[in-house]
Amino acid sequence: MSYRRASLYIVCTASFLSVLDLFIVNVALPAIQAGIHGTNGDGQMIMALYLLGHAIFLITGARMGDYYGHKKIFIWSMLLFTLASACCAAAQTATQLNTGRFLQGAFAAFMVPQSIAFIQLLFPEQHERSKALGVYGAIGGIASVTGQSLGGLLPEIAGWRWLFIVNLPIGLIAVIIAKSYLEEPAPTIKGKPDYAGILLLSSGLMALIYPLIRGRETAWPLWSIILIPVSLLLLTLFTFSQRKKDGLIDLQLFRNRDFNIGLGAVVAYFIVQDSYFFMNTMMLQLGMGLSSGLTGIYFVAQGSGFVIAALYSIKLVAVYGKRILQTGVLLMIAMLLMHILFITTSAYLFVVILFLYGLGCGAVLPSLLTLSLRKIPVSLAATAAGTYVTFQQISIALGICITGGLFLQLLGDTPTWQQWLQAYRSATGVNIFFLVIVCYLLARLKRT
Repeated sequence: MSYRRASLYIVCTASFLSVLDLFIVNVALPAIQAGIHGTNGDGQMIMALYLLGHAIFLITGARMGDYYGHKKIFIWSMLLFTLASACCAAAQTATQLNTGRFLQGAFAAFMVPQSIAFIQLLFPEQHERSKALGVYGAIGGIASVTGQSLGGLLPEIAGWRWLFIVNLPIGLIAVIIAKSYLEEPAPTIKGKPDYAGILLLSSGLMALIYPLIRGRETAWPLWSIILIPVSLLLLTLFTFSQRKKDGLIDLQLFRNRDFNIGLGAVVAYFIVQDSYFFMNTMMLQLGMGLSSGLTGIYFVAQGSGFVIAALYSIKLVAVYGKRILQTGVLLMIAMLLMHILFITTSAYLFVVILFLYGLGCGAVLPSLLTLSLRKIPVSLAATAAGTYVTFQQISIALGICITGGLFLQLLGDTPTWQQWLQAYRSATGVNIFFLVIVCYLLARLKRT
């Protein structure tokens, strides 16, 4: 195996672990909540705080690699992520677990952009880089399948703490191999980081994302309404502060048309992606009474389709370009219509629908990253990656707020079976609308 190929798999452990820890908890939330004797609010924060820590520090984490070296930041953030996972596994209370989850998300925000920066540096030719980014996306898909299956099975077999223990050998092995094997690219920026920019950006993202996640659960108290315009003010001040040289974000990044369109498509796509899992987990377990293990098996069907399509779409996108992504989105829309019509019918039919939906996702997601970053200069690779994934995380919060909020609002406190069906079908219809927006934005990308 060549050095570049081996290095690609090493740095992709960051994507694997960060995605794994999102999906492995998603299916297992009822078991974790019971294990720590937590409230419904505690259970919801297990997901929310991971997303919050991830979104707040992604751009900062990307820039730290430019200042201090991508290898150094990758190794330290991977080590600290592993330590935070151990803290989650050892947690005795909801507060301890949620603190560990926030730290997991924060350290993941430092390690993930380094992996994408390494890909840009290891594969400077656009054709090779597209394939490498496709592998990166496919590994994320494998992590989602693994997370969904382990999240359903581990609590029943070994207990919920093993959801976090599985990270320890992977993280430690990745640190040891990376330290010995990866070559350290020279830092691309000299001087001190933009600490004022870090403070403005982190505060602005916190003020935006936290009320989006928590506001709906607490009936939108006054503080949640006030924080959103405050966040827009802070983010506006941050944008003006970045006009100086060597800020946290180089604003020339947003002069790239494909990158801007890609960001718009990412927002619409990820509003759908995680609200889909949120709604289907609730529908299958609470609405239809399935066990977490069986729910995990259902999601494995979806994830298997994702992995197969992701692996093949890497080659197909190189030949047919964005048409592969457009086909994938149309397949997702068709299968969501099938969800609405057939979720209560034969289990075998629903597994087929989930598999086909996964095929659509796998045709879109890995290559959406590729098309968005394909013309970004290597010097902006880490910043572009951090910005891309930050928009992704904000969109996840928006999806839970918009689609998930509608779903829960229609359910009410003590839903009947008809209310479950109405809420599920209405919210799935909203997700179809956002996928139509993804289709439109893909049509605006330059032909590849």
